[in-house]
Amino acid sequence: MHPSVHARTHPDKPAIIVAETGEAISYAELDAASNQVAQLFRAHGLGHDDVVAFMLDNTPHYYGLTWGAQRAGLRYVCISSRLTQDETDYILDNSGAKLLVVSASLADAAAALTTGIERFSMGGTIPGYKSWEDAVAVMPATPVADERAGTDMLYSSGTTGRPKGVRVPLPEDPAIDATNSLVMLASAVFQINADSIYLSPAPLYHAAPLRWSMTIHRLGGTVVLMRKFDPEAALSFIEKYRINASQWVPTHFVRMLKLPDEVRARYDVSSMKVAIHAAAPCPVPVKQAMIDWWGPVLFEYYAGSEGNGMTFISSADWLTHKGSVGRPILGAVHIMGEDNETELGTDEEGCVFFESENIFEYHGDNEKTASSRNSRGWSTLGDVGKVDEDGFLYLTDRKSFMIITGGVNVYPQEIENHLVTHPKVADVAVVGGPHEDFGEEVIAVIQLADMADATDAFRDELGAYAREKLSGVKIPRRIDFMEALPRHDTGKLYKRLLRDQYWAKAKAEA
Repeated sequence: MHPSVHARTHPDKPAIIVAETGEAISYAELDAASNQVAQLFRAHGLGHDDVVAFMLDNTPHYYGLTWGAQRAGLRYVCISSRLTQDETDYILDNSGAKLLVVSASLADAAAALTTGIERFSMGGTIPGYKSWEDAVAVMPATPVADERAGTDMLYSSGTTGRPKGVRVPLPEDPAIDATNSLVMLASAVFQINADSIYLSPAPLYHAAPLRWSMTIHRLGGTVVLMRKFDPEAALSFIEKYRINASQWVPTHFVRMLKLPDEVRARYDVSSMKVAIHAAAPCPVPVKQAMIDWWGPVLFEYYAGSEGNGMTFISSADWLTHKGSVGRPILGAVHIMGEDNETELGTDEEGCVFFESENIFEYHGDNEKTASSRNSRGWSTLGDVGKVDEDGFLYLTDRKSFMIITGGVNVYPQEIENHLVTHPKVADVAVVGGPHEDFGEEVIAVIQLADMADATDAFRDELGAYAREKLSGVKIPRRIDFMEALPRHDTGKLYKRLLRDQYWAKAKAEA
């Protein structure tokens, strides 16, 4: 299916509603806008398999761009508005983008870019950029003559190094309305259909919000788009629009659960039937609290932008396998030893590999692509985990985040999952810092709900809180406070930035 199909059958149905304002774009309007976008790309000489880039705030007009690129057979790169100028220039250069559209609200960041490609500003003016609205307004709202299906080429958020572009082959079926695996999974497993009213609370430049909301359009539902996440506002929108489907990350849950009880009780969330979550493993107490609050409507999956595999778990299965991210529904899961070649047994911890027919590469990085494979062609996202006797996968952490202290491997996720449940803690990151005797020490960087609690007494309290659940080697030897952690809007931590600060400081002081 495709939004152009729904534009013919239900032209006046809202495809998009802006949560904060109620502004709506119908399927007929979305179809016309995407045709004009495709026509503009052709007018600028862009053909099948060429690359365009968008760096935008959450706006309902985002979808006109992505669907326009999709029906023109292009690859579209959606760039985080939080990246540095250097990272953005790198993505534009690495991807081979030939045209860039930027939100006028990002004028300062846009002005610093050194790219020489065709540049447009949406929603206002940016020096050196053409008006997107003026350029697209003169284009016909009819399909281009050579329509074929394009696809996204999304970049990682750079949490462990340079952003990496995930390049997959263009769809084998060139028809723009051909189905794909996510559409089939959404309808068969996640119960998404034309009656879905779907809340999208996260930035559209991230893979999950973009792909899930575009899947809603394929199936003929309505996307309610939040311009920016706010925990109480999200609850109010669930009540106002009678939201029955949504997609979240664990930090969204944490922030909603930390609202005062009277605020949470103020809103009717009974319309919610499918609350999908992913991006990072959810701490067990957090997920349990969400199920207690919303009911057994949480559906979790584990996958990556690479599309090399997926696991799934319902609330019912999770309640009997707490902490699991489910069993595979796309590809097969294998747990491999340190050499990535030796397969481990039940409940043995190792690197998670998917065996799948889906092919991907890291664009322009053959070494990174090769390092993600083993000799059997199975691929990994770099996560560590184990599989139980029932075939359920449990994630431990990312291999690259592992701390080696005194010769013992420590994974931060378990520590973070416990500390974040303290009522005074808003967010937490655990990293390894240099230690003269042990090589590395465990450091907890804490974002507090109230910075007035950033005292030595509270450090002691947190240490005692950690000892309630964690073994001695996992107890943070150092606890630092920070007003706001460098967390991506998608929920991912820029953990490398925190870790690098500690190592750079130690090097400077040496």
